[in-house]
Amino acid sequence: MKKEPIEIPLEDLRMIEGRSIINQIIVLMDGISIKPSFSDIVGEILDCKGKIITTGMGKAGIAMRKFTSTLCSLGFPSAFLHPGEASHGDLGLLSKGDLLFVASTSGKTREVIDMIDLARNIEIETIIGITSHPDSIVRKKSDLILDMGEVAEVGHLGLAPTSSILVMLALTDALALTAAMEKGLTKEDYGKFHHSGYLGAIARGDDKIH
Repeated sequence: MKKEPIEIPLEDLRMIEGRSIINQIIVLMDGISIKPSFSDIVGEILDCKGKIITTGMGKAGIAMRKFTSTLCSLGFPSAFLHPGEASHGDLGLLSKGDLLFVASTSGKTREVIDMIDLARNIEIETIIGITSHPDSIVRKKSDLILDMGEVAEVGHLGLAPTSSILVMLALTDALALTAAMEKGLTKEDYGKFHHSGYLGAIARGDDKIH
C-alpha cells in the first residue's frame, strides 16, 4: 500500500528553517580564524594618539557604528564617518594622527574606496581594512587587513548580508576587548564611560540592583 505523504504544519516548517539557519551561523562563527595581523591592529588601537574613525556602507556601516560605540564605552575615542557624506564636507572629522578602519565585505564598494583615497589626501597614515574577498580593492589599498576569511551568506538567496556582518561584529568586538584588557581597563573605569543604566550600576557595584 502506498503511503500518503506526511504533511508538516507550516509553523513547524518555519521553525525547522529558522533552526537550520542558526545552525549554519554557529558552524560559520566557530570557523572564524584570528590572523597574525590581529596583534598589529590591537597595537595600532593602543598607540593611536588621535581618534579611531570607522566607516562602511550599508550593513557594514551599521557594524562599524557598533564598533565605534564599543570603543567609546571602553575609553577609546571613536567616531563613525559615513563614506557617502565624507566628500561633502564630513571629511573634516579626520585629523592627522587618527586611525581609520574601513569595512567592506567585498572590498569593492565605490564609496568606501573613495574614502580611502580621500583620507590619504589629508595624510591619514594608517588605514585598516576589514574585508573578505581575496581580490578586494580595500585589501590592496590598506596598510593592515583584518581578514574575515571567505564567508558564505546564509539564507536561500545567499545574498543578504547576514553571516558576513556577524563575522565583522565578532572580530571588531574581539579587537576592542583585547585592547581594553591590555590597556588595563577596570570595572571602575568602565563605569565612568558608561555611567547610567543597568551596566553603569553594575560597574559601580551598586548593591541595590535586582
